[in-house]
Amino acid sequence: MTTTGPNNEKLPARPEVLETTAGDFRLQEYRLRGADREWAVRHVGVVLTEEDETRAIVRKTNRLPYGVSLWPSAIALGHEVAARPDDFRGRRVLELGAGTGLPGIVAASLGAAVVQTDRDELALHLARRNAEANGVQVDHREADWTAWEDAARYDWILGADVLYGDSLRPHLRRIFEGNLAPRGGILLADPMRPGSFAFLETLEADGWSVSYRKYDVGETVPRPVGVFELSPPV
Repeated sequence: MTTTGPNNEKLPARPEVLETTAGDFRLQEYRLRGADREWAVRHVGVVLTEEDETRAIVRKTNRLPYGVSLWPSAIALGHEVAARPDDFRGRRVLELGAGTGLPGIVAASLGAAVVQTDRDELALHLARRNAEANGVQVDHREADWTAWEDAARYDWILGADVLYGDSLRPHLRRIFEGNLAPRGGILLADPMRPGSFAFLETLEADGWSVSYRKYDVGETVPRPVGVFELSPPV
């Protein structure tokens, strides 16, 4: 959409912004292509480097909740879901820490019934806007892993960059064990953090099946991201 100035010259439309108590932030758009389709999500920036990540999560020097950034793990997980349309058609999907909502939106467009959760109200607001813009229906719920109340069972559980907190991993494991349907699977995308590997190794030692596919996300300085597929003990 464009507007015209006094001399009939074309002017760019006012950029879409995300209004927050910390100020207004211009939204960018990311387009994911796969399975002969395309999806677009709005976000406030992409966190690509470890320095960006440390600043966002540990130092918290950015004013904006980091959930409304588009993280490399979400991009990798979105591509993984898009490459497996038959695995998601007609399935029930739970997305943890949905953020901007990209992986769940892809799953919903492939025919899955998707529940996206996040503890941040602003992130859920943006995920809802992104789902509507892509023409898919998604159930959005505010939820805290440490006070989890959902007792439903899901064929797939998705999580992009959810393994960063040592204290949160036991809560995630309880969700995995309590909400995964029989013969269900879990897809977790993670930028190869040592703590994440230790958690996955613990699951594997307890009988879980763990495999992964590696993605490189970014153009100038690609960031390695692993998408890990987990299956519970038989």
